[in-house]
Amino acid sequence: MKAKATLKQIAKELNVSVSTVSKALNDSPEISEQTKIKIKEYAKLKNYKPNVIGLNLKNRKTKTIGVIIPNILNSFFAKVFSGIEKVADKKGYNVITCISNESLEKEIHTLEMLSNGTIDGFILSVSEEAQKLQEYNHFSAIINDGTPIVMFDRIADEVECDKVVVDDFDSALNSTQHLINIGCKNIALISSVDNLSVGKLRADGYLKALRDNNIPVNEKIILRTDSEEDMKAKIDAIFDNNKIDGIFALDENDSVAALRVGLKKGYRVPEDLSIIGFADGILASRRLSPSLTTVSQHGIEIGEVAAKRLIKRLEENEEETSDYETIVIKTVLKERESTRKL
Repeated sequence: MKAKATLKQIAKELNVSVSTVSKALNDSPEISEQTKIKIKEYAKLKNYKPNVIGLNLKNRKTKTIGVIIPNILNSFFAKVFSGIEKVADKKGYNVITCISNESLEKEIHTLEMLSNGTIDGFILSVSEEAQKLQEYNHFSAIINDGTPIVMFDRIADEVECDKVVVDDFDSALNSTQHLINIGCKNIALISSVDNLSVGKLRADGYLKALRDNNIPVNEKIILRTDSEEDMKAKIDAIFDNNKIDGIFALDENDSVAALRVGLKKGYRVPEDLSIIGFADGILASRRLSPSLTTVSQHGIEIGEVAAKRLIKRLEENEEETSDYETIVIKTVLKERESTRKL
């Protein structure tokens, strides 16, 4: 593998200053076209690659965004990342992606590691452990040091920064109301994300819909837990000795489990049991039979909006710094085979 040349080496070989080489490679009008061509051709010959961290040193900009997501296996986060990368590429920014694996310690370590001049700003969704412990000081410390953060989906209200979310409460309220409108009277709630901000908001929306329609809350058909394993261990009890006719599931895994257990217990879907779940992946919409009616979270759009917001803040002058925003992306209920028609 050919060794990469440095600015200093190129300057020495061509008998010019390091400043002249740098300006030529950055198309500075101070350098003649003939000299630019000579230096660029030599740099290419010598396999010169610019140091991204050192670029635009005057403004301390790296043109790199750090993205921290909690779980790489979740299709929603994959879609958000796709949206981030699309906008970043268009705007000339690089993206470094890290996975917190739902760990507070790893989240803190990643923030500290990348905020040493490697990146200009972060786009992230808060880890499960951080939300469970309500520990957000590490975000505030990074922001106070001058590195902006845009949070998406799972956010911390206590941290002052830009945020991009979906209307979790209203989406749950409207989805539960839809089940009521199609004739469901005993609607179960299944959640394995009760320790997350999104899980609490969705559960609150479900409960509000019941109250608005004077439907008594039946704790026997409400399963609120903080892990997929616990949800799977307890979900059978929702169906046993409870005549349910509707299910609202708060996560894609919850939706899939509800459908599979319901079918196993002998329910006909949607004739006996209608199911709506939060999901933004192709698993729920295309691969299951019957296909699931889902609340689509528009993951790609969330990523695009978050990237645009961060880049706008990074490129603002100090005099025109804007106030922090919480941008709400509206969800869409995609009706499929798991719910009856009105």
